[in-house]
Amino acid sequence: MTSRIELIGLDGIPEVVRGDDLASLVADAAVASGIALADTDVLVVTQKIVSKAEGRLVELATVAPSDLARSWAERWGKDARQVELVLRESAAIVRMGPGGLIISRTRNGLVCANAGVDVSNVGGGDVASLLPEDPDASARGIRDGLRARTGAAPAVIISDSFGRPWRNGIVNVAIGSAGIEALLDLRGAPDAAGREMQATVIAIADQLASAADLAGGKVAQRPVVVVRGFEWQPSDGGASVLVMEPERDLFP
Repeated sequence: MTSRIELIGLDGIPEVVRGDDLASLVADAAVASGIALADTDVLVVTQKIVSKAEGRLVELATVAPSDLARSWAERWGKDARQVELVLRESAAIVRMGPGGLIISRTRNGLVCANAGVDVSNVGGGDVASLLPEDPDASARGIRDGLRARTGAAPAVIISDSFGRPWRNGIVNVAIGSAGIEALLDLRGAPDAAGREMQATVIAIADQLASAADLAGGKVAQRPVVVVRGFEWQPSDGGASVLVMEPERDLFP
């Protein structure tokens, strides 16, 4: 593990629209920022621009709410159309709680608030963004595109903000990745005192996603951050390994 890493938020990425080539936008922004991307870098890209580029946007005016969506929306003062999208994007509903919050499991296995359906920073409240259909594939596409355009293939993480059991506040986590080992399994290795670790598995991709948000921010309009100096392990796997198996989930 390195003792020092650098977080570089890339400025100059324009408003992303459906069909945009994110790899080209990132490569151009890196050049404009004087950054030469390297194979050893990690690129953290926010889910919102990935969803925009992939056309995962829905005009709320086109959504016909179901009876359940209308009932829940009326009870909590929510937009029934947005509630309907949450229900459609959910493979299973985990909890429907006070304030109108819906915790659901998506088709990719992510357990999150409102199935990742969000109306912030898209369409002035008249449009909702959905999670990418396959975030790992999205990350691979960006990485392959960067390799073709720059000759460098940094690891890529797709990040999104999640709440956490037992803790207030949100942090960014990895919902997709390419090129990087998302988990660091230290079981069987000695700790600083020489004792064998029995249960330590570190969510490296989540840590990097959360750290990158310090340089990107929710309102700073820096949706891509370069993490430099971190010694990561290569992997052909994705972020799906971060999803806890249902039988081990204490919050099913």
